[in-house]
Amino acid sequence: MSALPNGTAREALIDVGAIAANTRRIARVTETDIIAVVKADAYGHGAVRAARAALDGGATRLGVADINEALELRRAGVMAPILAWLHAPGTTFDEAAAAHVALGISSMDQLQAAAAASAADRPTRIHLKLETGLSRNGIAPEDWNHVVAEAARWERLGKVTVEGIFSHLSNTTIADDLVALERFNEGIALAASLGVHPQIRHLAATNAALALPAARLDAVRIGIGLYGLSPFDDRTSADLGLRPAMTLRAAVANVRRVPAGTGLSYGYTHRTTGETTLALVPFGYADGVPRSASNRGAVMIAGKKFTVSGRIAMDQFIVDVGDHPVNIGDEAVLFGDPTLGVPSAEDWAAAADTINYEIITRIGARVTRRSVSS
Repeated sequence: MSALPNGTAREALIDVGAIAANTRRIARVTETDIIAVVKADAYGHGAVRAARAALDGGATRLGVADINEALELRRAGVMAPILAWLHAPGTTFDEAAAAHVALGISSMDQLQAAAAASAADRPTRIHLKLETGLSRNGIAPEDWNHVVAEAARWERLGKVTVEGIFSHLSNTTIADDLVALERFNEGIALAASLGVHPQIRHLAATNAALALPAARLDAVRIGIGLYGLSPFDDRTSADLGLRPAMTLRAAVANVRRVPAGTGLSYGYTHRTTGETTLALVPFGYADGVPRSASNRGAVMIAGKKFTVSGRIAMDQFIVDVGDHPVNIGDEAVLFGDPTLGVPSAEDWAAAADTINYEIITRIGARVTRRSVSS
């Protein structure tokens, strides 16, 4: 791996080749269309670069949470179909509809707003979201008939196009997801009886896309798998044929030799047991490195793995490297592709009692992102 550019304290290398390859891999396994989920700045990878890489890998659509995320892609010249599905109360859809952004619809109010955003020659594209057991957003089962019938009426009037119907699974157990799939199919049948025939039915995210073939339908929404991480506790990225796309690294900012009994960082939760060398790594919780991983997070410095020593502060943490030769400017890798010998996002998730999704998504804005391709 190349040295950090001069003057760069910390960076996330984003392997766009890995994102494209992961997209192709999941498309081969699932044999269905891929909706590449690039919400939350593509889980911290950069929405525009990730969207382009996923499309290069064969994704047919993009998915985001907020309309602003969709419009950012449009302003960058990304013209592929985009679906945005989470809307604040009272949101108007005019700008999104004009930009040909499809809207996830979870209520009658949202349906009416979508119809109002249509133009004479441009119905608003919508995907009706059905609540099938996750208890989040989505049209409640008792409202399915009323809302879907109204969507059918607006479609006949040329105000909306019901491009899709979708839902989301809990990934609790296969049995739970099969129950949700059955409910979803009941919703699809109801829609058909009311004259609504969507082009796309989509239910599965990465977990179910890989583990539950019956849930693949017309398309799958791929988020965590796009970025090369596993949604499973018992299968690694390598097991799934995926490559982690983010490598988080920094340049060692300071090195000092200290005697036994030296306290490190706030609260002195770590004290040296003998004369040793300390390496200062310029990453902290302001950059998304979880404070809860203090004294537990793994980091590779100058080719050897160590554990964070003491509390992770806002901007920096310390690593007791013993007598290992470390110099200012040496590379410190927090996580990347574990097949290359470095710690993984899963290692940091375990250290912080969280999940790999959170580790990559929380990486802060002052961390420079740089595209590479392998």
